[in-house]
Amino acid sequence: MLGISPYALGVDSIQRHAVTVAGSPDTRPLLFAHGFGCDQSMWAPVASQFTDYRTILFDLVGFGQSDIASFDAKKYSSLEGHADDVIEICHDLALEKPVFVGHSVSSMIGAVASIKEPTLFSALVMVGPSPCYIDEGEYLGGFARSDIDEMLEALEVDFFAWSQNMAPVIAGNPERPEYGEQLTQMFCQSDFDAARLFARVTFMSDNRSDLPRISVPTLVMQCSEDPIAPSFVGEYVHEEVPGSRFVHLEARGHTPNLTAPRETAEVIRAFLE
Repeated sequence: MLGISPYALGVDSIQRHAVTVAGSPDTRPLLFAHGFGCDQSMWAPVASQFTDYRTILFDLVGFGQSDIASFDAKKYSSLEGHADDVIEICHDLALEKPVFVGHSVSSMIGAVASIKEPTLFSALVMVGPSPCYIDEGEYLGGFARSDIDEMLEALEVDFFAWSQNMAPVIAGNPERPEYGEQLTQMFCQSDFDAARLFARVTFMSDNRSDLPRISVPTLVMQCSEDPIAPSFVGEYVHEEVPGSRFVHLEARGHTPNLTAPRETAEVIRAFLE
C-alpha cells in the first residue's frame, strides 16, 4: 500500500473504498481505478513511479479491502453506481481536476463519471478499454454473445475454477506464469456476489454511445495480443472519443499495469507532460 492510512482521513467514502493517498497535496492528482476482479495493488507498481504527483488508489466495492457491507446489488447493477463512487471520492478528497486512470472496465467507469460531471477531471487515461464486448452488426467487440453467456455461466457455477483458468489468459505472458498466479490470487479474494454481478455488468454493458460525449483530453492505451480488448476495439475507442490520443503498447496481454509497469508509466507521463 502507498501513503497514509485510509481511516485517518475520517471520510465515509474514503473508508468504504480503502483509499490510499501518496504525494503532496500541492501536486497534480492522479486517481487510479482497477479492473474486474482486481484491487488497487494492481496500480501500485505504476503509481510508485509518479512521486512528483499526488497519487490516489482505491478499491471498488466488493474487491480488495473495500467495505463489503456497502455492497448494494441495485446500485452496482450498472457502471453508474461505480461512477458515482468515483465522483464521491473526488469530492470527499477535494481533488482539483484529477487525471482519471482506468484499467479495463474502469476506463468506462471513468468515461461515465466524466459525462455525469464534465468539469471533474482534467484528463482521462484508458488502459485496455472496451465499450462493448459483444459483436453487433458491423461492430466488433471481440466476442459473440454465446461466448459471453458461456463465460458468465462458468463463472456462476465455479468462480474459483473460472478464476484459475481465466486469470493466466487475461494476464498473458505465459513465459512468466507468476503474473497469472498474482491475478488468480486477486480474483479469488473477491467477494463472490460482488464479482458475479460485476462480471455481468462488465461484459454485458454497452457504452459506445458515451464515447463521443467525452469532453476532456483522453489517452487510449492498447495492449498487444490482448485477449479481452483486441486492437480493433482500442482503435474504435480512439476513433469515437473526440481528439483522443492512441498509443499501442509493446506490453502483451490485458494487464500492463501488472506486467509492464515501466512502459505503462512512461506512456502516461508522456501524455500528461
